[in-house]
Amino acid sequence: MNIRVATAADALYADELCRWYIESAKQRGTGIAKREPAYVAQKMASGDGIIAFVDGKLAGFCYIETFDDKTFVVNSGLVVNTEIRKHGVGRAIKQGVFNLSRSKYPQAKIFGITTSLAVMKINTDLGYEPVTFSELTASEDFWKGCKSCKNYGILMDNDRKMCLCTGMLYDAADKILQVQIPDFNAATAPQPASPDSAFDSAS
Repeated sequence: MNIRVATAADALYADELCRWYIESAKQRGTGIAKREPAYVAQKMASGDGIIAFVDGKLAGFCYIETFDDKTFVVNSGLVVNTEIRKHGVGRAIKQGVFNLSRSKYPQAKIFGITTSLAVMKINTDLGYEPVTFSELTASEDFWKGCKSCKNYGILMDNDRKMCLCTGMLYDAADKILQVQIPDFNAATAPQPASPDSAFDSAS
């Protein structure tokens, strides 16, 4: 398996990947945002995508988008060749795009919305936590990407507060903060008397 950052030379795979997006949505019977080949190619050219190959054959892809002055980063468009699913390709791609996100935008919150249980499990292993949509970006540019999803009406009927997708968030600030818990047993344990204190009490 070869997992690497996509480049402009990988644009020749954009059409095939977009067909996979459509096929994946049909197979799962759930919504998926539509992607155009030109947009996928743009992500490749800007170094914001992770592409995978198995035995020299295209195996999968995922890319990064930023919002709110790059304070939010979404790992979007994960797709895996149906012929080689359940062999760890999706997990490897998710790990790669997560590492790319942390490298390029170390202070940003990384998030995603998904209906896939497999993706939820992978995200959890990476440190994501389920959150309400109010914890995610408010950017119109992000949410308009849901317009091509068949569940868009549900999203709008709920004022963008909930849908069939689950929101998941990785906040680097939360991971850095460590709560120091004092050792109360050590603090209350009787301390042995020093020679000086023994002399003082005897005098």
